[in-house]
Amino acid sequence: MMLSRLSEKLQNTLGKLKGKGKVNEKDVKEAMREVRLALLEADVNYKVVKEFVNKVKERAIGEEVLESLTPGQQVIKIVRDELTELMGGEATELNFSDKPPTVIMLAGLQGTGKTTAAAKLANKFKKDNKHPLLVACDTQRPAAIKQLHVLGDQIEVPVFSMGDKQHPADIAKGAIEHAKKNQRDVVIVDTAGRLHVDEDLMTELKQVEEKISPHEILLVVDAMTGQDAVNVADRFNEDLALSGIIMTKLDGDTRGGAALSVKKVTGKPIKFIGTGEKVEELEVFHPDRLSSRILGMGDVMSLIEKAETSMDQQKAQELEKKIKSQTFTFEDFLEQLQQIKSMGPLDQIFDMIPGMSGNKKLKDMSLDEKELVKVEAIIQSMTKEERTYPEVINSSRKKRIAHGSGTRVQDVNKLLKQFEQMKKMMKQMGKMNKSGKKKKLPGMGNLPFMS
Repeated sequence: MMLSRLSEKLQNTLGKLKGKGKVNEKDVKEAMREVRLALLEADVNYKVVKEFVNKVKERAIGEEVLESLTPGQQVIKIVRDELTELMGGEATELNFSDKPPTVIMLAGLQGTGKTTAAAKLANKFKKDNKHPLLVACDTQRPAAIKQLHVLGDQIEVPVFSMGDKQHPADIAKGAIEHAKKNQRDVVIVDTAGRLHVDEDLMTELKQVEEKISPHEILLVVDAMTGQDAVNVADRFNEDLALSGIIMTKLDGDTRGGAALSVKKVTGKPIKFIGTGEKVEELEVFHPDRLSSRILGMGDVMSLIEKAETSMDQQKAQELEKKIKSQTFTFEDFLEQLQQIKSMGPLDQIFDMIPGMSGNKKLKDMSLDEKELVKVEAIIQSMTKEERTYPEVINSSRKKRIAHGSGTRVQDVNKLLKQFEQMKKMMKQMGKMNKSGKKKKLPGMGNLPFMS
C-alpha cells in the first residue's frame, strides 16, 4: 500500500479515539503528539507538520467535537479534511489547448522515472482517445532515446527523435511541426536530467521552454527521496514555470510523506502519481482519495474506475446471472481471477475497499500474486467436466491435476474447499442483493474479494 507505515500508525492512533464514548482535550493532545511523530517519520516537512497538527488540534478541541455523540469519528473526519486540504483539496486538471497540439514538457533529475512517466502519460492519453506523440529530447543520456522508442513501441505511440547531436530545443520545435502535419494532438517532451540541479541543466530546460512555450511543465519527482523531492521541486520552480508535479514510486513506503509536503511548500499541485512500474500504473491524483486510503476509509471511486476500465462489463453481468441461478463454475472462477489480475496488484485493490486497509485479518491472508498463478495452473489442469462439476474430482483425478499443474494434492484440496466456501458465500450475497440489504459496487459484478 502507498504510505502503509504512516497509514498504520495514524489508524492505530486515531482508532483509540474512535472507541471512546467521550473525548477530552488531553486525549486530543496525546493523539496529535503521535500523529506529529508519524508524519515526521514519513519525512513530511517539519513546518508543514507543525501547521497541520495545530490546525487539527484547534478544530478538534472545539465544543462541536468534544460535545458530539461520536467525538472520535469527528476527530478522524477533521484529520481527513485537513490532510485533503494539505495535498491540494481536489484533483487538478491538465490544461489542454483549444488549438492542438497541447504541448507537455517533462523535467526532473536523473533516475526519477521521467522517461517512463512520459510513456505512462502517452498511454493514458491514448486510452482517452487522444493521439499523443513522444519526443526524445534527452541528448545527455543516449540510452534515454532508445528507452523511449522501446516504450513507444510497447504502447504503440510514435516517438519523434533526431539523435543526440541536435540541441533539445530544436528537436522539441521540430516535433511540434511534425505533430501538426500528422494530426497528433498531444506532444510529450522528455528532457534531460542530471544527478543534481546545476546551471547547465536549467539553462537547457529554459531554452526548450522558450522555444516551444509548453501548455504544461510537469516536474517528475521520486517520492522515495522524501524531503529531497520537495527541495528539488522548490528549486526547479524558481527557474521554470511549473504547472504541476508527477510523483513517481509512491507505491514504495520509505519517506513517502513528500506527497503531503510538496503542494504546501511549492504551491504546485501533484497532478499524477505513479503506483507501479507498468505503463498502466499512473493515476490522476485525488487528494481526498489518498487521505481516505491513508486513514483506512478505502477509495471506492478509484476502485469502481479501475473495474470499469479493466473488466468486461458484459461478462460481469453474465456472471451475476450465474451467481443468482447457482451455476457458478471453475470456468467462471478462472475468468474472474484473470479480470481481477488486470486491475493491478491485489494489495492495492484491497487498499481501496473501505475497512480493509490495516485490517488484521487481511494481513494474515496471503496477497502473494504467485498464489493466483498457482490457482490458475490448477484450474487449467482440470478437464471441462471437472471445472463444471468439481464433485467428480476423486483422489486419482486430484493426483493428475496436481501433477499437471506442478502443485501438491494438498493445494488442489485447498482450492476445492475454498471454491465450495465461495459458492456458499455467493448464494448468501445473491439473497442479500435481492432483499436490498446489501448493494454491490457499480461495474464490479459480484467479485469474491468484495466479501
